[in-house]
Amino acid sequence: MFPSPMELLRSHLARVRIPEPTNRIYKSECCISFDTPRSEGGLYVDLSSFLAYGKEYVGWNYEKTGNPVYLRIQQRPKPVPEDRPLKKPTLLAIGVDGGFDYQETDYEETHNIIILPDYVSLPFPSVELPEKVRLAVDAVLIAEGAERKEQLSAWTAEKKKVSAYVMNLQQINSGVVVPPSGWKCCKCDKTDNLWLNLTDGMIFCGRRNWDGSGGNNHAIEHYNETKYPLAVKLGTITADLEGADVFSYPEDDTVEDPLLAQHLAFFGIDFSSLQKTEMTTAERELDQNTNFDWNRIQESGQEVEPLFGPGYTGLVNLGNSCYMASTIQVVFTTRAFISRYYEHQSLKMAFAMATSDPTLDLNMQLTKLAHGLLSGKYSVPVQEKQEGVPPRMFKTVIAASHPEFSSMRQQDALEFFLHFLDQVERVNSGKPELDPSRSFKFIIEERLQCPSGKVAYNKRSDYILSLSIPLHEATNKEQLEAFHKMKAERKLEAKDIDRDEIVRPRVPLEACLASFSAPEEVHDFYSTSLNAKTTAIKTATFATFPDYLVLHMRKFVMEEGWVPKKLDVYIDVPDVIDITHMRGKGLQPGEELLPETGPDGDVEHTHLVASEDIVSKLAAMGFNYLHCQKAAINTANAGVEEAMTWLLSHMNDSDIDDPISHRSDAMELQFVDETSVETLISFGFQEDVARKALSASGGDIEKATDWIFSHPEASTSADTDATSSGMQAGDPGVPDGIGRYKLMALVSHIGTSTHCGHYVAHVYKDGRWVIFNDSKVGASVDPPKDMGYLYFYERIGG
Repeated sequence: MFPSPMELLRSHLARVRIPEPTNRIYKSECCISFDTPRSEGGLYVDLSSFLAYGKEYVGWNYEKTGNPVYLRIQQRPKPVPEDRPLKKPTLLAIGVDGGFDYQETDYEETHNIIILPDYVSLPFPSVELPEKVRLAVDAVLIAEGAERKEQLSAWTAEKKKVSAYVMNLQQINSGVVVPPSGWKCCKCDKTDNLWLNLTDGMIFCGRRNWDGSGGNNHAIEHYNETKYPLAVKLGTITADLEGADVFSYPEDDTVEDPLLAQHLAFFGIDFSSLQKTEMTTAERELDQNTNFDWNRIQESGQEVEPLFGPGYTGLVNLGNSCYMASTIQVVFTTRAFISRYYEHQSLKMAFAMATSDPTLDLNMQLTKLAHGLLSGKYSVPVQEKQEGVPPRMFKTVIAASHPEFSSMRQQDALEFFLHFLDQVERVNSGKPELDPSRSFKFIIEERLQCPSGKVAYNKRSDYILSLSIPLHEATNKEQLEAFHKMKAERKLEAKDIDRDEIVRPRVPLEACLASFSAPEEVHDFYSTSLNAKTTAIKTATFATFPDYLVLHMRKFVMEEGWVPKKLDVYIDVPDVIDITHMRGKGLQPGEELLPETGPDGDVEHTHLVASEDIVSKLAAMGFNYLHCQKAAINTANAGVEEAMTWLLSHMNDSDIDDPISHRSDAMELQFVDETSVETLISFGFQEDVARKALSASGGDIEKATDWIFSHPEASTSADTDATSSGMQAGDPGVPDGIGRYKLMALVSHIGTSTHCGHYVAHVYKDGRWVIFNDSKVGASVDPPKDMGYLYFYERIGG
């Protein structure tokens, strides 16, 4: 005789837990897939672990854990009345009360208790259920889901902060009375974009925009002369003073002035009768879709055909997560990542290998993301568009070791790409043959020649080729000269330049690649031949060519005063490039290596000393002094910009805080315990690598193992191998092949800084260009190839 459903449930009460406040409860998304309560069959919450599973996957959890009791949550759409009224937004927000209403479907939610393996169902709520089950389910339903705790579902504009200069603002009574209209800049004829200084009542025009529009910088010039801190934008003042645009120059931000009524009254301004005639700074930022770059990169205004199916799944923006979405869409177009996490790893396989909490297992979440993007399961039309998948769990686990990526702030796509590859390499450290990140890895060979004529060869590994942009190589110099002449004339006439009149430099990619290979001077180079610091000549070439070559365009440079500036430039990028000529040849006949010891016989390692000029300038920006020294040394004292690029890319290296050592290998390795060396050799590591690792880790075997996995370049003998040929990588984990590549993708950026604005990806697949703009996926009409921030090239011919 079979037990009744209630008797079956009572027999499993020991496997039911009542969640505590500290428990993470998942009830919105499956931890193996992107299934939700709205998916076919609903979502099953394990009443022991509080992890959620879709109908197709809950059986796997039962097989793995034996947990039999689940709460099934199902959401079904309610019928929509035909006369449903439209809601007018009253708040600049998405997904909150008063925000924009996208006429989303309302859903009815139902609950059942399900007992596996036979999927026996019991209704909930029901007074007949055991009290422990009722308490457990009530606690699950009332609790705020872990998904919501980890990622805000609404994207609301940041609240302005009260300025520190408001309460003690000293206003000067110089007889100024501001009229209700007819304003004009005190220094020019500007009648719009005007700012009233709240200290002396003077009116000046605002800042000049990058395209020549806006003001003539007279307001900020007045601040630089007087240091009067606050100004309010005329035309934004109305009876609702909260909407007024108040700017603090010393805080360099839009601020709140709770005493604005009092400050305005000082100059005779009756704000109750004023009408709004100007956009605030925030509104201008929101209005940037009218900007040419914004439209061009997002292909706004184009008839972009929506695409659906396998490989055409969008990613939901979690709030300033486009830097992640654009990069991930490109990465999961490469054969290496498709093979590793989709074709050769099933969801069930990844789940079986995962830890007890698969939401925190990177391998599981990478596999989940790959299947979500590539299977086509979630790329279906919903009201002529697709919803995309939300990469919340992936973001949580990939950002665990990087607090900035855990935040809701915009980040640098390049920095995320490097962090992502680093994490993928670590999770595959025990099986490098499966590591897809190595398809991006390559070895750079650097040749240093000192005035003695002797040379040294060094090697280093990297994932990206960072290229400076030589503006002097622009191919449209005549048009640029004419534009700058017209711009100067318009400035004298106090006239703006139309967007369609703007001319930008066009620099060929070939010129950028040539600048990388060009000889450059390295100052403060210690020569063991001369036994002194000197200036050496450095050239860089490729020791290996990667499967996928990633080019980073240095569009952000430092102006005078160390103010970051974005270069307003186009890069003419060919679809096919051949960099075979950039391969290094290693030590050549007739070349003599710099000696390992100086003339006095002391053991002296040929090394660089960090340029104090570079280090001091980086340290003045707030970077750690030791990190600045390492950045200067690792970029061969090439300059502040190069050192900063290296520093931003290596801030999370496990050895970034290790002291700098210039001792020779002989001195470094002579105190290593031989038993520890043999232990590491038994693990399959080479003897010289084992000695280096133990030396760098204080003899600790566990730390030495971590050091080897985080320093794959160690096996290339990068710091001592001066005789190896450039044709030999020295590292079996680094691919090599011919140097011909075709453009497969680009990531473009809109905005004044890598930490603000928006990122969009364009990928060439199935014979056409496709735009990935968060959850929007469509056939590209005009891919902005000349506006890329990151370019991805794929090797031709394998």
